Amino acid sequence: MLFGAADRAITIYTDGYVSASEFLQLLIPSLLLLGWLCLRPEEDWVSDGNQQLQMYREETLSPQDEAYLSTAQARMNELQKQHKISQRYILPFPYLCQIYHLLNLKHLENVHNFSLGNLRVIGISDVKPTAIGGTIRFQTVLDSPMNVLRIWRQPVVDVNLILHTPYMVELNVPVYQGKRIIVIFNVLPLVGANHEFLVDIYSDLEWPKFLLQPVLHFAACLTLFEDLPYLQRLANRNLLHSFRSSQSAGHPSMWLFKRFVDLYGATQNAIEPAKPKAIE
Repeated sequence: MLFGAADRAITIYTDGYVSASEFLQLLIPSLLLLGWLCLRPEEDWVSDGNQQLQMYREETLSPQDEAYLSTAQARMNELQKQHKISQRYILPFPYLCQIYHLLNLKHLENVHNFSLGNLRVIGISDVKPTAIGGTIRFQTVLDSPMNVLRIWRQPVVDVNLILHTPYMVELNVPVYQGKRIIVIFNVLPLVGANHEFLVDIYSDLEWPKFLLQPVLHFAACLTLFEDLPYLQRLANRNLLHSFRSSQSAGHPSMWLFKRFVDLYGATQNAIEPAKPKAIE
């Protein structure tokens, strides 16, 4: 992005004339570069989110939270050989906003309409509760024939979204020839209305790491950039109250968040602001 913006700027300076197409060619990489600088990960490109969880465990935690973090680390250790990138962010939004966002299937269509190229959720094929979470399998279709994701996957695939613990969510996406991309999200509550957001991406794609890592970093930053306005809107709502009183509670696309509410809603009530509003 940096080299692309610099190349366009030099070309325009040499010509001494700026056409509409040249302006767009300079504007697009400049905006992408600005977005990267604003949302750049705090950890270096080869770090592992597992290390962050270990640091979190060194604090005083309840036995139950210790068990949750052990579950998260066990899954990440299982995938360690396929680890590609880690990103870490401190976000000024309540932890529950991020959990709601991750477990709401419709956000793939609405919030990430641009980055996912009009991807559509067309059906729920299976749900499976576990003692501390659950799994939902859903079908997605690439609605646009020009969608760049067609390079990596079939037009219609079954995707798994898994709530491992109240702090860990996994998105498991088939790519091609049995290969997969797995994204692990860890959402750790902090003091005040903040949370730590860890993103780890794993894959058994046999692409050179030096090519795959920049693509995955950019994709993760772009989706987070899309998330921010939505998270801000959620921060002004009492999500548990709104969810329980809305029709969305029974919608199949919200099954996994309903599972979260059934398991952990009582403990979340104590920290939710009392501002009941309807959820879009």
